Order: sequence, then C-alpha cells, then structure tokens
Amino acid sequence: MRFTLRQLEVFLAVAEGQSVSRAAEHLFMSQSAVSSALADLERQFEIQLFDRIGKRLQLSALGRTLRPRAEALQAQASELEHALVGQSEISLRIGATLTIGNYLAVPLMARFMRDNPGARVTLEVANTQEIARKVANFEIDVGLVEGELSEPELEVTRWCDDELAVFCAPTHAFAKKRTLRDADLTSAAWIVRERGSGTRQAFEHAMRGILSELTIALELQHTEAIKSAVEAGLGVGCVSHIALEEAFRHGDLVRCKVPQRSFERQFNFVLHKDKFRSGGLLRWLELCRSQARS
Repeated sequence: MRFTLRQLEVFLAVAEGQSVSRAAEHLFMSQSAVSSALADLERQFEIQLFDRIGKRLQLSALGRTLRPRAEALQAQASELEHALVGQSEISLRIGATLTIGNYLAVPLMARFMRDNPGARVTLEVANTQEIARKVANFEIDVGLVEGELSEPELEVTRWCDDELAVFCAPTHAFAKKRTLRDADLTSAAWIVRERGSGTRQAFEHAMRGILSELTIALELQHTEAIKSAVEAGLGVGCVSHIALEEAFRHGDLVRCKVPQRSFERQFNFVLHKDKFRSGGLLRWLELCRSQARS
C-alpha cells in the first residue's frame, strides 16, 4: 500500500479545517509534520488534493471526489481497531433541526447512552440547510431534519410523520372562531420561523395560493420565541404541534382549525451517500425508527 492511514487522517483534518494550523491543532501534531504528510501523499501519486487560496486550503475537484472514500476507510479502520483491542467504543455526531433537537433528540440520546454504556454522543442544533451542509461536509454523522432536501451527495430517508399547528393567544379574535378561512389567514399578522428552516418550508407549502397575500410580522429563529410572541398578542404562529402540546393543555395558547389547508409533513434522516454505516450509527437509526413506531 502506497499510503498510510495517518496520511488519510491528515488529509481529512485539513479538509475539515481548511488550514494546516487547524489540522495540526486537531491532531496534536506540529504544522510542519502535517504539511510534510500532506505533501508526501500528493507527491507519491502526483496529484493535487487542495487549491491554495490565500491562507485557506480548499479541496480540489479530485480532493472532493476522494474525501467520502477516505472518510469511509478511516471509519472502518477505527472500528476494526476497537474490535482488535476488544472494545466496542461508539462515537456519534448527531445534527438536528430545532424542533427535533429541542423536543425529540435529547430523550433519544439518553436512551441510546443507557443502552450503549460508554458511548460518546454529541448534538448540534441548527436549521435544515445548516444541518445538510454539515452532513455533506462530514462534520456530523447523521442529520435529523424537518425540511426537504435534494442535494445529490445526500441520502434522505423518511423517519416519522409530523404536523404543524396554527395557534394564537387566548385573547386573540381567532380563539373564538370554530375554523379559519383563507380570508382570516390573509388578514392575520404572522410570526414564523426564518427562511432555510424546515418549519418555514412546510408553512409556505401549506399556504400555497395565498402565500403572497400573507403579512409576515416577525421572523424568529427559535420556536420558544415564536410561542412567547404569540402569547403576548403580537400575531398568529405556526410551528410543530409537538412544541405546543403543553401550552394547549394549560390553556396558554389556543389551536386554530384550518381544515382547508394541509399542515402534514415528515421528519427525515440525512446521511452522506458515501458515509460508512458503523455499528453505532445503525443502532442509532434503528432506535429512532423503533421510537417512531411505538
């Protein structure tokens, strides 16, 4: 074999950090050692893995093609190493959109860590587009998202169903209405999630045909902020029913019925198509699916 796993490790660290100094810090190596390992790899095969743009290193076309295979090979080598020393260490980097991250992911992580003692699991919460970017860039192992994606390098599969709910404060005029018509929807001041979020995407899909007539009073990045703004009487909101169940139960917010509009959607898994499916990752996916079925 004309390359070493250490050289691949250096290549991947530089690809993620886009600089030799960040890679050196991550790998606890000197900058000269990182530069030397990368130069040796390129020289051995007479290739260029990075384009130098100022102080930043950006993957070349060849580098982008090779990165998924290098990631998969490194993951398999790591799993083999743990098997050889009699360990079954699990390390997972999970990304989730805000609704999933705030209301579903943490209980799942707690269950997973109880079932797999010693497992190291991290969670990053961001909107759908940011989670997709991190999966594509191998910064996280799997994403749990609300929105639709069509990136060619990503594999998007159904996890479970969800539904948005239109809601208002108990003092709002809509609270006394049996149902809302489209004329009501276009007369309201709306408080919604920001563009790029799965919830905003689903909201706009549900409002097709009247979207241009809606008044967007506020765009907020957090579901709890939207709930607080609606409760304060600033307008009408629309977020996942999962985030509203307790508020509906206590009477702090009121659900508005909009029978002529469909607010159904689904939550999805997002993985890179070339991501190695380790034993730990497969266990995580199965846990998520089993909880959705129960």
